[in-house]
Amino acid sequence: MMNILKIDGHKAIIKYDPEIDSFRGEFLDLNGGADFYAGNIEELKKEGRISLKTYLDICREEGIHPYKEYSGRFNLRVPPDLHAEIALRAASEGKSLNQFVIDLLEETIQRENAPTE
Repeated sequence: MMNILKIDGHKAIIKYDPEIDSFRGEFLDLNGGADFYAGNIEELKKEGRISLKTYLDICREEGIHPYKEYSGRFNLRVPPDLHAEIALRAASEGKSLNQFVIDLLEETIQRENAPTE
């Protein structure tokens, strides 16, 4: 189960905190903290909108770029036998190791984002 909630075009991770008997949301694409809490999902969406608006307003006022920027690079460490298997499969499809892994990741994300009936 994906615990991602989309609020005004921004994705937030949602977790339940039993200590305070509430849901907690945290936006993923922001440079700073804009978390929010509520006892149910409708209230969580409302609180998320408020938190997001407040954060973006402060960034605008202070001239801060509000969004995380990604370089498109990250290091991935895998066991040697898995590395060998991935390299073999990439070669069998006529792809570089990089392109093979990109394709796998894109397929996974598309599958998870596909609408359910």
